[in-house]
Amino acid sequence: MKDFSSIKFDQVKLLALDVDGVLTDGGLYYTEEGQELKKFNVKDGLGLQRLLKQGVKVAIISSNSSRATLHRAQKLGIFHVFIGCKDKLPVLQKLCHTLQFKLGEVAYVGDDLTDLPILKAVGFPMTVADAMAENRDCAVYVTEKKGGEGAVREICDLILSNRLLN
Repeated sequence: MKDFSSIKFDQVKLLALDVDGVLTDGGLYYTEEGQELKKFNVKDGLGLQRLLKQGVKVAIISSNSSRATLHRAQKLGIFHVFIGCKDKLPVLQKLCHTLQFKLGEVAYVGDDLTDLPILKAVGFPMTVADAMAENRDCAVYVTEKKGGEGAVREICDLILSNRLLN
């Protein structure tokens, strides 16, 4: 992990998130009928809602196509949701163009190798404690908590505390 004391997290305009391994613990649960279930952390949800109230946009970009992600995002009031994305960076670039944000104003949280292109492109690459080593190596912040266990809340609180200080 790099020293992040000089990072200006108050400049984050968009927090973009992977789902599996970040908003969830990365486990996949299936019913007998083959329906996929996901477990989301309520504390992460409150953190995201607090960010949204402070004017920080939130996006979800996932390679998985789970409808559970759509339901969770809708419940939290997250409108920028992209599922089934095999190549995530062009999706984020298009969203930034639409919102008129620069990639340098984006914080992205990703835990696995498919997230590396985005992590290398954004101004605030972040990851969770149990992420792949490559992700941790390029992150400006690595959470103390694991994915699905309050890591996103930790990041939301970090961004909010820096916004309130400045």
